[in-house]
Amino acid sequence: TPLPSPQLVAHSAELAAELGFEEAEVASEAFARFFSGDVAQLRGEAAQEAVPAWATPYALSIMGERYTHNCPFKNGNGYGDGRAISIAEVVLPSGQRWELQLKGAGRTPFCRGADGRAVLRSSIREFLASEAMHHLGVPTTRALSLVVSGEETVQRAWYGDAPSADVNEDDPRLARFPKEMRAQLVEQLRQQSRDPDILIREPCAITCRAAPSFARVGHLDLFSRRAGGKNPDAERLLQLEQLLEHVLFREYPELSATQNDAPLPDRALLFLRAFGDRLSGMVAGWLRVGFAQGNFNADNCLVGGRTMDYGPFGWIEEYDPLFAKWTGSGQHFGFMMQPNAAFANLHTLTQSLEPLFPEERRGELRAAYEACQPVFVDAVNDVWRRKLGFPEDGQGALAAGDVLFRKLEPVLRKSRTDYTIFWRQLAAAVEALMAGADDDAVLEALAPAFYAPLTPELKEKWAAWFDAYEDSIRASGDVGPADDAALGAAFAARMRAENPKYVLREWMLVDAYNAADGGGDLGPFQELQALTKRPYDEHPDMEAKYYVRAPDGVADKGGVGFMT
Repeated sequence: TPLPSPQLVAHSAELAAELGFEEAEVASEAFARFFSGDVAQLRGEAAQEAVPAWATPYALSIMGERYTHNCPFKNGNGYGDGRAISIAEVVLPSGQRWELQLKGAGRTPFCRGADGRAVLRSSIREFLASEAMHHLGVPTTRALSLVVSGEETVQRAWYGDAPSADVNEDDPRLARFPKEMRAQLVEQLRQQSRDPDILIREPCAITCRAAPSFARVGHLDLFSRRAGGKNPDAERLLQLEQLLEHVLFREYPELSATQNDAPLPDRALLFLRAFGDRLSGMVAGWLRVGFAQGNFNADNCLVGGRTMDYGPFGWIEEYDPLFAKWTGSGQHFGFMMQPNAAFANLHTLTQSLEPLFPEERRGELRAAYEACQPVFVDAVNDVWRRKLGFPEDGQGALAAGDVLFRKLEPVLRKSRTDYTIFWRQLAAAVEALMAGADDDAVLEALAPAFYAPLTPELKEKWAAWFDAYEDSIRASGDVGPADDAALGAAFAARMRAENPKYVLREWMLVDAYNAADGGGDLGPFQELQALTKRPYDEHPDMEAKYYVRAPDGVADKGGVGFMT
C-alpha cells in the first residue's frame, strides 16, 4: 500500500551507488514513489501488468523450542512478516544479488490484525542502526532509503513523561498482603510501569532494507515441519529440498547444485558448518560493539549470518550481562546470553534439516551441530582477545583473552561501568600502564567510564586485574616493539581499531527522531548518520556531545531505557 505524499528523508549514498543508482535518480520523484510502495509506477501509470511483490511465511522457534500459538491457524503455517514486503531484486554485473524489502509497506497475509505500517520514529532507528552496524564491521542488512508520508499518520501506544513506579516490598499500599506475596506484586507493578501509557499520532514511514537474501532459519523450520509432520509426503519433502537449494544458491553458491554435484545431504552438512561459522562471527561482533538484538528467535536469524530486525535492539550503556532494551526479551536474550541464543537457532536449523537425511545418517547431522560448539566458544574468546589488544598470532592470545575477561567481568559489573567508554579508554590505560604509571594514574584513564566513584575495595580489584593484564601483555610474544612504552602503544593501536568510540545510544536516537518528527529538523539525524560512518575515529568536535555516559535518569525512562 503506497504512502501518500512520499518524501525522501535519507538514503545511503554508498549502498545506492553499489546498487547502480545515480544520485540524480535518488533525488527524483520516481525514486521516492517507488520506495514508498508505489511499485506500479515503475512500468507507468497505464501499465496493466502487475509488478510482483512478495511476503513469505516462516515458523516461530524460541531458544530451540518450536511454537505454534502465535500463528493465526495454530499450526505454524501462518506466521510471517506482518509489514515487510519485498519489491525487487537487483543483480549486479558481478552476479551478486540484492533483495530490496520495504518495512512498513502495508498489510500482508501475516499481519495478524495490525495495520502493516511503520512510523518515522521506528524507521529512523532502523535506518541509522543498520548503517551503523555496517560501518562497525558487523554483518548486517543494509538500509537503502527512508521515506516519510506527508499525509498519512497512525496512532501508536508510547511513553509519556510520568516517572516509572518506584515501589518495593515496604510500600504501605502492600501492607495488607502477606509477605510472601509482596515480591510477586512488586514485580507485577514494576512490569506495568514499563508498558506504554499514552497514545500518540505519528507520521507513517517506510525503510527499504537490503540484503543478498532475507532467507531465515524460520523459513527452513516451517518447510521442515511440513515435510516431517505426522503425514509427510513426497511433495512436501521436495519443497524443503527446493528451499534449501535456493538458500544455497543465494547465500552459499559454492554449495549449490550448479557448482557442487555432491548429494544434498552432504552439502547440507557443509552448509550447517558454514552457517555455524558465520553465525558465531556475527554474534561475537554484537559483543564486541555492545549491541543487544533483543529478540533473537529463529525467524529473526538470517541463514546468511547477518543482523536483522532493528526493532527491539539497543546498545548497552552501563554494563549489565543481562541487558536488553525490549521488556519482552527475558534473560535468554540478554546481552551476554546472545551466543547461547544463536546456538539455539543453530539447533533449530539442525532439526530443520533432519527430514533430508535418512535415519542412518542423522548422527552425522548431530555431530556437525556439536562440532560447532567450540567454534562459538573460540569466537567469543576472540572478541576479548581483540578488545584487549592481543595480536592474532600472539602466544596463547585466545586463552589470555578468555582468562582476563573472566577476571574482569565481575569488576566491570560492580564498578558501574559504561561498556563502550570503558573499552575505548582502556587503550589509554594500557599506554599508561606500560609506560610505568602508578595505579591511580592508570585508573584515571578509565574515569570517564564510571557512573559512580570507585570504593577502595574496587580500586584494589582493578589494580590486581591490571597486574594480571600486564603479565599477559609481556607474555604475548609481540616482539615488534622496542620497549615497554612501544609495546603499550602497539596494544593501544589495535584496541582503538576494535573498540568503537561512538555507538548509537538510545537517547541519541530519541533526540534525532523527536527533532525530525516534531518540526522536520533533520540536523540531529544527519549528524548521527555522518558520525556513525566512522565510529572508530576520534571526532574531537563530537566528544562533548556523544562520547559521554548516559544522562541521569534515562535508564528508568520508558522509550529510552526500555521499550515494548
